[in-house]
Amino acid sequence: MQVYCIEYLYQHSIFILMTHESINKLNYAQRERLVFIDFCLEYYGVVARADLVQQFQTGLASCSRDLTLYRELAPNNAELVHQTKQYVRTDSFTPLFSHDADQALNQLIKGHGASLQGNDSQVCFDAVRLTQPKQSIVAALMRAIHNSQAIQCRYHSLSSGAGNRTIVPHAIINNGHRWHVRAFDRKTNSFRDFVCSRFIKVENSATPPKTNESSSFDDAWNTIINLEIGAHPKIKHPKAIELDYEMTQGKLNIEVRSALVGYLLTQWNVDCSENGSLNAAQYQLHLKNTDVLSGLESTELFPGFNQ
Repeated sequence: MQVYCIEYLYQHSIFILMTHESINKLNYAQRERLVFIDFCLEYYGVVARADLVQQFQTGLASCSRDLTLYRELAPNNAELVHQTKQYVRTDSFTPLFSHDADQALNQLIKGHGASLQGNDSQVCFDAVRLTQPKQSIVAALMRAIHNSQAIQCRYHSLSSGAGNRTIVPHAIINNGHRWHVRAFDRKTNSFRDFVCSRFIKVENSATPPKTNESSSFDDAWNTIINLEIGAHPKIKHPKAIELDYEMTQGKLNIEVRSALVGYLLTQWNVDCSENGSLNAAQYQLHLKNTDVLSGLESTELFPGFNQ
């Protein structure tokens, strides 16, 4: 199963089991496989024996027993499509396990399903997050991406307020502060980013995606930009910054999708002014090749650019 996510890596996620007498009697390996089945149905909308074989390196007979057990525990969650030999998520699906949205997204980045590794760490912590998308919204967006579907949604925009849109999503992105979905927007006839926490309602659209609405036509997504980042010229001891970012000869070369450049520069407080005019106490990094930013979208996200 392929997942489209940005290359930002976060802590290994943990999926918390909901209390269920029958589940608690199972051994660790069996529970882990059931969590994986539940996860796939929730976030991909489909699961097959082959997925279990690939994930856990077990035999077909064992995978069949796991799927049978899952259907016994949650008989209304999935239906077998004999033509494809896949189990498909039903409209009455109710998660058998609790999949935290943020943790699930971190797992999706790594390209696999779920893990059951004890309790939260008491010595290793992530930064405090002020926003988090709803699990049901994230799951619906991921299913649309995985199954190449258009969706109808109710979305709150800063510029136009609440409104109905039809979009064709192809990637979920973490910009370091919040989650976005990259999608073709039929309202503006363009590819745009939508903040996941601003969706009120998401459902499948009756109109399938057109060829020009696929990710292959998203120029900003498919264009790779090389950024040359160094310590801010006003910093007295730049070697400290060079060590922080493992720079080579005072420079860090990063290749990033054009559509994501603004997020990276904003997240890391990179001064994008030509001569490093911003406050070095706040902007410890400086973009050396500012010329690559000309003509890109979302220039308002480039700190100091064109100043």
